[in-house]
Amino acid sequence: MIERNHLEIVREVDRSGSLTAAADALCLTQSALSHAMKKLEQQLGTPVWVREGRKLRPTQSGLYLLSLANRLLPQFEHAEELVGQIARGQRGSLRIGMECHPCYQWLLKVVGPYLEQWPGVDVDVKQRFQFGGIGALFGYDIDVLVTPDPLYRKGLVYEPVFDYEQVLVVPSDHPLASRPWAEPSDLESETLITYPVDAERLDIYTRFLVPAHSSPARHKTIETTDIMLQMVAAGRGVSALPRWLVEEYAHQMPISPVRLGREGIDKQIFLGLRERDVDVAYLQSFMTMARETTWGLD
Repeated sequence: MIERNHLEIVREVDRSGSLTAAADALCLTQSALSHAMKKLEQQLGTPVWVREGRKLRPTQSGLYLLSLANRLLPQFEHAEELVGQIARGQRGSLRIGMECHPCYQWLLKVVGPYLEQWPGVDVDVKQRFQFGGIGALFGYDIDVLVTPDPLYRKGLVYEPVFDYEQVLVVPSDHPLASRPWAEPSDLESETLITYPVDAERLDIYTRFLVPAHSSPARHKTIETTDIMLQMVAAGRGVSALPRWLVEEYAHQMPISPVRLGREGIDKQIFLGLRERDVDVAYLQSFMTMARETTWGLD
């Protein structure tokens, strides 16, 4: 019964002091404004104003409607502005799914400047998915997937953001540290420390050990990069990580990168998103900043 335009009229009459001025401010004819309010008064069964000379004085019902208008209309206007910003890609929530454990250090370099540039966008990072990263994208649980192993599906697009080399990480005093590269057989006496990911998704297995029919003496999983590298530095095992990450940590602890095989293992990091979202401004900006940030990793 009470509509938004009724509240706008009540507020504007209070501001401007007359029906004529209110009609001008709202781009209405005075007859249209009067008709709308007369109809409302009939529906409510009570007048909104009483005339005192040339002035309109709000009744008790009118004062209540004015109070309601002053509370609700700013919320409507704020909501319209926010929705408009979302529609224009200026505001929203950027939920990032990670299928690349060591990429957190890289992601931090992107997120800081991104949040400064996009104050209307909140960022959240997710690592565990009920149906995997692809399922999380299709299910709208995440908006961007960071992955070294894109699975191409209709409705999804992937953009490479940087290249890197996967290397073996050993203590600096390990015999392999002085070798130009490691062979699969070199790991048969080692404890291999990896993230808690299925072996069929680990390049150290699929591209290095399995083709050579080799396996490590033991396989241990650790969730955090810092602890993993502390274990390697302490001589508790070896690991496989991006060269850029190992070289960053090598300034802080006694570890060394070793090429995996004569040719090495080259990889790329991709950002995946839904095809329908490629034109969203704050997603485009994240993709651009992600590509620019990678120069610091070379």
